[in-house]
Amino acid sequence: MALRLGDTAPDFTQDSTDGSIRFHEWAGDSWVVLFSHPADFTPVCTTELGEVARLKPEFDKRNTKTIGLSVDALDEHKQWIGDIEATQGCALNFPLLADSDRSVSELYDMIHPNADATSTVRSVFVIDPAKKVRLTLTYPASTGRDFTELLRVIDSLQLTDGYKVATPVNWRDGDDVIIVPSLDNEQAKELFPNGWDEKRPYLRVTPQPNKSR
Repeated sequence: MALRLGDTAPDFTQDSTDGSIRFHEWAGDSWVVLFSHPADFTPVCTTELGEVARLKPEFDKRNTKTIGLSVDALDEHKQWIGDIEATQGCALNFPLLADSDRSVSELYDMIHPNADATSTVRSVFVIDPAKKVRLTLTYPASTGRDFTELLRVIDSLQLTDGYKVATPVNWRDGDDVIIVPSLDNEQAKELFPNGWDEKRPYLRVTPQPNKSR
């Protein structure tokens, strides 16, 4: 069964380039981006892993760990790491699961028989510190992922967990946000003393509450 938003991310133990990983224990109190790859020594995956390694300081700022997965064996992973550094100019700095028995892939429904019965599709899971799945994305094998978009989503999730707001289209950290419709105006006055622009009763735009203007 496919994982849905709000489900608990299944725990697992699997080998990786950083040794054996028990997932929930490894995740600790961090957010996690778990993302899969169709296979080792594939061109798009090579660029993706290099980009995630480059973005590590940005993920660190957000208390977020990254972990990749491929169904190839650990020895192949270790050989591939050299290619990633040589071609992308950045060494791998996060674990890559060696899911050769496909136990994690099947647990997270990453195998897509209509695409290939043995390879994982480009699945992405954003998981919060309570181990709840907060975002799922599936890309075709031919399309590389935009990891800055994942950073944007994590910014939004972390903001909206702390404040009664939602983030509008194309929002970036620091932009105006929307007061959630479940708050009436009297309640909103207490939480947003600087006021808001009421474009419609259900569309009240206010400065991002954790940013000074």
